Amino acid sequence: MRLERLTMDKIKIFLTYDDLYERGMTKEDLWHDAPKVHQLFRDMMKEASVELGFEAVGPIAVEVFSMQAQGMVIIMTKAGNHSLDDDYDEDYIEMQVTLDESDDIFYEFVSFEDFISLSAHLIRKGVERGRLYAFENRYFYSLSIEEVTPSELEGLVAILAEFGSPSTLTKYRVEEYGKVVIPHSAPKVIDQFFLST
Repeated sequence: MRLERLTMDKIKIFLTYDDLYERGMTKEDLWHDAPKVHQLFRDMMKEASVELGFEAVGPIAVEVFSMQAQGMVIIMTKAGNHSLDDDYDEDYIEMQVTLDESDDIFYEFVSFEDFISLSAHLIRKGVERGRLYAFENRYFYSLSIEEVTPSELEGLVAILAEFGSPSTLTKYRVEEYGKVVIPHSAPKVIDQFFLST
């Protein structure tokens, strides 16, 4: 599990499918209102409190983005300031959950240099496919799940996570408002222009 503070009232949590498996859960379990799902959210809130100082008091908006291969990105947002009442139950968190699922591998990078570094590793693994976008001072790499063989998938996600993070923006938003930097074979193009000597 990886946590990141986005604002004072918002955090991002990245859970791999291995993280879920270690807790005896599958991706499908998150669609159900089961005790182990509640326990997962309690565990995440405790870890967010310890690591980020993010205290869950009152209503929390939870957005869950399920990525086909990478895992899940969970955005938690506090809904306003709430003071503790005498009868407040600290084990109770009121959550409004939104679920979204994507079949694409879609990662974001803070800098173009991060994508260049990633491309060197992708080329060594024989992955030359994918499209690169620029949007809001970040770069986004999109690869359709159909373009990846099952044997490539696990290693690919591990490499992507070293240089970037799963994007919580949708590919469609980036396509509409961003700019296509490299329309196809992005790692191969990067290799040709920046890495080959």
